Amino acid sequence: MNRYPLWKYLLIAFTIVLAMIYSLPNIFGETPAVQVSTNRQSIVINDQTQARVASALQTAGIADDGMFVVDNSLKIRFKDAETQLKARDVIENTLGEGYITALNLLADSPEWMAKIKANPMFLGLDLRGGVHFTMQVDMKAAMVKTFERYSGDIRRELRRQKIRIGSIAQNGNSLTVPFQDAADVQKALPALKNLFPEATLAPQGSSLVLSLSEEVINKVRTDAVKQNISTLHNRVNELGVAEPVIQQAGADRIVVQLPGVQDTAKAKDIIGRTATLEVRMVEDDPAKVQAALNGNVPAGFELLSSAGENPEKVLVNKQVELTGDNINDAQPSFDENGAPAVSINLDGSGGTIFGELTAQNVGKRMAMVLIDQGKSEVVTAPVIRSAITGGRVQISGSMSTAEANDTSLLLRAGSLAAPMQIVEERTIGPSLGKENIEKGFDSTLWGFAVVAVFMVVYYRLMGLFSTIALTTNILFLVAILSALQATLTLPGIAALALTLGMAIDSNVLINERIREELRAGVAPQQAINLGYQHAWATIVDSNLTSLIAGIALLIFGSGPVRGFAVVHCLGIATSMYSSVVVSRALVNLWYGRRRKLQTISIGQVWKPENGAAAAKE
Repeated sequence: MNRYPLWKYLLIAFTIVLAMIYSLPNIFGETPAVQVSTNRQSIVINDQTQARVASALQTAGIADDGMFVVDNSLKIRFKDAETQLKARDVIENTLGEGYITALNLLADSPEWMAKIKANPMFLGLDLRGGVHFTMQVDMKAAMVKTFERYSGDIRRELRRQKIRIGSIAQNGNSLTVPFQDAADVQKALPALKNLFPEATLAPQGSSLVLSLSEEVINKVRTDAVKQNISTLHNRVNELGVAEPVIQQAGADRIVVQLPGVQDTAKAKDIIGRTATLEVRMVEDDPAKVQAALNGNVPAGFELLSSAGENPEKVLVNKQVELTGDNINDAQPSFDENGAPAVSINLDGSGGTIFGELTAQNVGKRMAMVLIDQGKSEVVTAPVIRSAITGGRVQISGSMSTAEANDTSLLLRAGSLAAPMQIVEERTIGPSLGKENIEKGFDSTLWGFAVVAVFMVVYYRLMGLFSTIALTTNILFLVAILSALQATLTLPGIAALALTLGMAIDSNVLINERIREELRAGVAPQQAINLGYQHAWATIVDSNLTSLIAGIALLIFGSGPVRGFAVVHCLGIATSMYSSVVVSRALVNLWYGRRRKLQTISIGQVWKPENGAAAAKE
């Protein structure tokens, strides 16, 4: 009746041991470290990278506390923050371009734990300190840019058909194109419909009105936010933030949280800057190239480095032929020979300029130059094989598939899709974060202690079993959060404290149902069995309603609210397992082996029929 089969005991013991292993990294603390990574698929971080870094540190006389490569990232531990800063400078100078060298904190847990992915929870902004920005995307500017591209495409297409038009005017979410007469409208209509299948074209006398549906407008706005988020991710990497949070908040806002960053001015400069892309012609005259390499750069030219693992020097003309403002999209693809390439989609004016440029320079090289924070780098410098018209450009050369992916990413995310402004800014110091951790830990600890004392005093041995089950509940919850690499915030700690009360409530229900059975004169073994059975339905109902509320917070909430909801929902699942399964296993182990059980240590069992207290000890 009150016995589990051996496999069930072993399974419960296994889950507890597993939870202990994945919870342990949180008590070892953290050690300063430098993390070397890359956002370019063409660069692989491996044992050779580790050897280069180790040699450079040894030459500089800097001792490390171990290094390892995991997930295409090299992590090096150091004994203190001062050594960490010195090592970062050495590593940056050694590896050069293409690598991201960031300050980090690594769990000071044994290496075997890291190999099985047993890592501590990340700490949120309110616990570690840092800066928080809420940025609003200028959706009006995004729409203006879209309609400017449409206007350029219309002019180019009608110029090709030799149809004259007046000035195109934007009115809200539509464009009005004036023609000379209605006949020209009908003549241009088929080609424009093919050019803009997503738009609605409606003739109105001698004019044509192009309008966009709400679905298309929402897509333009959504794409603008997504591209800005992608750009911000690339920029934040330079700040050396271990776990940045960059996510959409609402239709037109982006939340940027940078734990550990205290230099607000630097953070604002990086996330708010505007990178640009320029198309320039390459000078391949051997005499001029050699003179530039010798330090005598000809007037009107600039010697730049190319991107990639093996950069080369490229002599480019300072005259800008085309800018990145004319690029709508860039995606990796393959050329007619099956070699990796990058397909670029230009707007109307950009397509016209690019067509004329390539027609006049067949056989010459053209450079795509990315300019960011005053630094110029040649992304790629292909040879122009033929004139490229129509606004669709494909660049190829001696590039791999990974390099094509990198190039398309840089071309897409080199600049923001729409301007943004900071509408909220907060700075949290590390001392305040440490204080939040201490207060959150103390509140949870004291809450647990008071609940444990009450349960043991009021329910005796059954209360002790409930307390042990409550301990395993916290263990399971911390282990799951650590395994999921969840970010723990102050609201998350509040949810953890709330979980304690909800978890013990289930055991209170179980113990009271057992008492009710004992009052009714049921034998102790039967009372235990019936107590757990009858309490189960109530436990499910109460936890299900709480879970529904938690899921609602998870779906509709954002930021701290979602952090609370995640811990809350996981806590409900772990509390049901620990309060019912684990506590029942403890009770079965203690009482289930006794065939003639006379009493249960569950405190005072009051029998109203005779008004006396019969203690079942």
